[in-house]
Amino acid sequence: MPSLRTKSVSTKVTDEEYARLEALAGGQTISEWARDVLLTVAEANSAEQVILAELVALRTIILNALYRLAQGENLTAEEMQRLIERADQDKLRKAQERLAATAGGGER
Repeated sequence: MPSLRTKSVSTKVTDEEYARLEALAGGQTISEWARDVLLTVAEANSAEQVILAELVALRTIILNALYRLAQGENLTAEEMQRLIERADQDKLRKAQERLAATAGGGER
């Protein structure tokens, strides 16, 4: 049995904005269309965080490995594994920080 929708989210718009939303909604009610858009964006944000987190971890691993190699040092399998584990520990936090900085108008 599907869950009942008991909570509401609303906003005020101008007449022009409302007309634009009506056009975008097509055959759906504005309420259903807005719900679909909000949920889609929320899911995309989660996927965006995962992808960015993986890129941040990969960047961390590559930069650390290249730095070590540029210093003439060799990396053992154990050291590489530690680099990977350290990058994995911080990746989501770093991705969220970068996304927050971008949303706030700043850049890291």
